[in-house]
Amino acid sequence: MSTRTEFIDLSHTLDANVQVYPGDPTFSCCPALTIAHDGMNVHALSMGSHTGTHVDAPYHFVASGQRIADLPLSPFVGPALVIDMSAKGPKEAISWADLAPARAPDGLSRHWRTAAYLDHPFLARDAAARIVKAGVLTLGVNTLSPDATRAVLGAGGVVAENLCNLALMRYGEWTVHLVPLKIGGCDGSPVRAFASRKT
Repeated sequence: MSTRTEFIDLSHTLDANVQVYPGDPTFSCCPALTIAHDGMNVHALSMGSHTGTHVDAPYHFVASGQRIADLPLSPFVGPALVIDMSAKGPKEAISWADLAPARAPDGLSRHWRTAAYLDHPFLARDAAARIVKAGVLTLGVNTLSPDATRAVLGAGGVVAENLCNLALMRYGEWTVHLVPLKIGGCDGSPVRAFASRKT
């Protein structure tokens, strides 16, 4: 019996309307060379290291922390557990007790590109500390800048932000891929995040 691989795209599209954290650089993608004039198309990209779906390296908040190019690939690929926090209200804390394993719909991503996207529930610091103590060093969220980022990054972990389509992962065992660009000296990187499973 042959198997096939199923994929779920967990990334938002980078375009002129991509939502960024207030104060972060905006995204632009402009033609630098064109087929008509130069015989090929090449675009110039400009964006912050935390634009769209991205990962944070420890150096984002920890001065002596590892930078994105110095991290091994292992924290960026692994099995996923999706937990539903869509019942939490804006700016409401997510406690350790809230983290009972429950497969999730992707409630928060529906606010992408709206002001409501900035008013998301947040992972309490004590819950983040207990996640790290349990051995979890990769945290992925479908929001901007979780407040617990410092706890995870401070322990040498990584955080993926602005994931989408998590509801599609509610059944089965999925492997998540969050591999960043290998940007020397940088605190984070955009990613093309996706999940895969054999069916």
